[in-house]
Amino acid sequence: MPAAPAGPAGAVRLRLDLAYDGTGFAGWAEQPGLRTVQGELTAALARVLRLEPAARLTVAGRTDAGVHATGQVAHVDVPRTAWEAVPGRSGSAPGTALVRRLAGALPPDVRVHRAAAAPEGFDARFSALRRRYAYRVSDDPAGAPPLLRGHVLHHRRPLDAAAMDAAAGALVGLHDFAAYCRPREGATTVRTLLAYSWRRESAGPHAGLLVADVRADAFCHSMVRALVGAVLAVGDGRRDAGWPARVLLGAVRDPGAAVVAAHGLCLEEVAYPPDADLAARAREARAVRSLPGAPRTA
Repeated sequence: MPAAPAGPAGAVRLRLDLAYDGTGFAGWAEQPGLRTVQGELTAALARVLRLEPAARLTVAGRTDAGVHATGQVAHVDVPRTAWEAVPGRSGSAPGTALVRRLAGALPPDVRVHRAAAAPEGFDARFSALRRRYAYRVSDDPAGAPPLLRGHVLHHRRPLDAAAMDAAAGALVGLHDFAAYCRPREGATTVRTLLAYSWRRESAGPHAGLLVADVRADAFCHSMVRALVGAVLAVGDGRRDAGWPARVLLGAVRDPGAAVVAAHGLCLEEVAYPPDADLAARAREARAVRSLPGAPRTA
């Protein structure tokens, strides 16, 4: 039997799967006077579902200004009556009807491609097991392909993909990533980097591009772009393959590990456990991370 939909009394929690081109946005999070993904989606939901006040969205990963997404996930709690009224006279399922109506209310650089009642215990942020990002780089002396220029970083020096992959692999595991995170007061920088690899595409529309596959249980601010910057320094010969790992152990920001531009980065997937494990995963993720042997706080 499927789990009952989540949400407070009289409401239903919706899971929204969405994509956006980050070029025209000042990031995900709402900010006064700035155009953001959250702001556009909140306004569209309020208009389509006739919500007053607008419902609050929770997202799996708060992407920075200029970062793209093809696999972003958010949740929102809405009155059950509003959810059930979405189809109107169309006869469509509520999720199908909401996707169609949002397509008419949202700007063309953000799309919701799936909407559904979430299972019990679902939290878009805390129930996630991992996030997967891709970062794309061109080292073609002619520059990035014109049709991909808003999604690919151009690097002026030739890059060694094998050296980059070796350097990236040495960073995988449970570590304090203080050297690769922009610090925030009261926030831990301990993360589990599940995978970090580089490859050069050999075929298809991205042929010739170098692509990073970066996966973690969660990321701290600027972490992916700093990890990319450190490994690019290895790829073009400015640093040896062991340098990014030494920076990690130093636990302080190194100016040589530049935070690269946002436009090459894309959130491609957020993975969740089976429905029965969603609530337990959310409780686990809310606990403050620490390294083995370090004092642990709630």
